[in-house]
Amino acid sequence: MQNPEGTPVWFELNTNNEAKARHFYAATIGWTIARALMPEHGAYLIANAPDGAAIAGITTPPPSAPSLPDWLIYFGTADVDAAAVHVKQLGGSIQVEPMDITGVGRFAIASDPQHIGFMLMTGVSLDPSSAFVQGPHHGHAVWIELATPDPDGALAFYGALFGWTREGAIPMGPMGEYVFLGSGDARPGAMMSSATTGAPARWNWYAYVPDIDAAITTATGLGGVLLQGPDQIPGGGYSANLGDLTGAQIGIVGPRISNAA
Repeated sequence: MQNPEGTPVWFELNTNNEAKARHFYAATIGWTIARALMPEHGAYLIANAPDGAAIAGITTPPPSAPSLPDWLIYFGTADVDAAAVHVKQLGGSIQVEPMDITGVGRFAIASDPQHIGFMLMTGVSLDPSSAFVQGPHHGHAVWIELATPDPDGALAFYGALFGWTREGAIPMGPMGEYVFLGSGDARPGAMMSSATTGAPARWNWYAYVPDIDAAITTATGLGGVLLQGPDQIPGGGYSANLGDLTGAQIGIVGPRISNAA
């Protein structure tokens, strides 16, 4: 995968109810979800955007697997083995040391110094991942967001690991700042304090939908929960956070059309 260091290149849901997750996300976000074509990955579900791009995986981990968050973000890196060493040097940890996925690439399961989990990935394909594409691309990831108890420590860690720097911030009063992260022209997301906002300490991500109110109506009609929003964001769009049928959380971004205000 020829993406800049630290680009989100894949997203993965760990769930104990694959059938519920498959139905919920297909209806809410508009993904087409099917079994992986490679026989050795047949138990793995692949979620594709309407344009055919592969965005995410859905899996039920075996009992022997380490405890993982519901949604995980895979960050691209040129050398996953070197990145794993760097994570440990920076005060993070590696739950699963680098290993190969046949025909896909090499990955590791990591945690930052605040014990928030994420993935490292070096893909075998020479083509860049298009799972994360900022803009109005239905079903693609468009934003990532870190809620952490130590924003300064997190910025130092991810800055050293991926080259990210502070790229401005929005004051949120007593809740602190919403700090934008980036490197060069890339602005993949932002972070905030979980201690002052009360948000769960975790990486979150947002998928683009063409009608955010319609997506919310679908999600809640299926038994999901609206956790936040829709709230207006810079640029005129809206964001919301949803809880799926098993308690996993995902963000969505898009315009208000059904209930335009």
